[in-house]
Amino acid sequence: MATQCGIIGLPNVGKSTIFNALTQAEAETANYPFCTVDPNTGIVSVPDPRIDFLTAHYHPKKTTPSHMAFVDIAGLVAGASKGEGLGNQFLGHIREVDALVHIVRCFDDPEIVHVNGKVDPKNDVELITTELILKDLDTVEKRLHKSGKKARSGEKEAKREEALLNRVKESLTKGISARSLSLSTDEQALMKELSLLTQKPILYVGNVPEGDIEKGNAFSEALEALAAAEGAESLIISGKIESEIATLPPEEGALFLEELGLKETGLARLIRASYKMLGLLTFFTVGEDEVKGWTLNEGTSAVDAAGKIHSDIARGFIRAEIFRYQDLVEQGHAQAIKEKGLLRLEGKDYRVQDGDCIYFRFNV
Repeated sequence: MATQCGIIGLPNVGKSTIFNALTQAEAETANYPFCTVDPNTGIVSVPDPRIDFLTAHYHPKKTTPSHMAFVDIAGLVAGASKGEGLGNQFLGHIREVDALVHIVRCFDDPEIVHVNGKVDPKNDVELITTELILKDLDTVEKRLHKSGKKARSGEKEAKREEALLNRVKESLTKGISARSLSLSTDEQALMKELSLLTQKPILYVGNVPEGDIEKGNAFSEALEALAAAEGAESLIISGKIESEIATLPPEEGALFLEELGLKETGLARLIRASYKMLGLLTFFTVGEDEVKGWTLNEGTSAVDAAGKIHSDIARGFIRAEIFRYQDLVEQGHAQAIKEKGLLRLEGKDYRVQDGDCIYFRFNV
């Protein structure tokens, strides 16, 4: 299952427009709230010039880039945590994803209705954050009720859990998202079990008009300041531009970007930023049959990386033959890597690094 980023935001901020451009999945778009009810999911390739270089070098029969999934979740409104606008259903969809991409309206267009009557990025973000916090508070309070009973009976583990839950509750009550808390390894395990909405990593994306794509505007500046204060990443994108580029052949799309003075699409930046937000890396398997990018969490062991390809490879793991992508670029040929001693043999516990090119030796 691909790593999933949930695209969230108020209705009519451009979520489905950006999702369509991102995945070319043709999710329904319209100028009214709750146009999207059931979440749409699209698998997208992660833009990576390294896989283009490896393909040019090995001339494989097939090239497969690393990928991730984006889920277009219906717009939330005030009261969602109490069921307004099918809120419980939509919040349930958010719970199922790994991270959040919050699309915020940074354009003023009288022809596109704003659910609150005016464009105000700070207010829009706070509205959604409040609904997520209220839902998390409900989750924490229910768990506290259970752990509190056990704690009063003297269970040490329950007492530790109760103390953590009270910390989380205090933070949420102050309007602070759970992701802001400093947690020990044991506490992180419990928090993962709770699957709190405000603990998920978040990326803020300002949807700006075509003319503001280079420098942004007052709306996007307000969003950037808000994200920085929270310790989150932000970027701007023009849903209109991206939807136009998505309909063009690659050559024409490149020319269109050049005319706009842009080096790459906003979607490419969005995908990479989402990848980084999740703490993901890419390793490669290379050869004449296929060049393929594989997505891993940072810190994954070699044997677990082998299991990503096939469970039999992990089960019969002997060694991993590894060279760095950058070494291939600098040396120009795989043979030169061997001659200069840059090809390494690593065991099961080796932690795979971004850009590793790996061949796994294993017993059948």
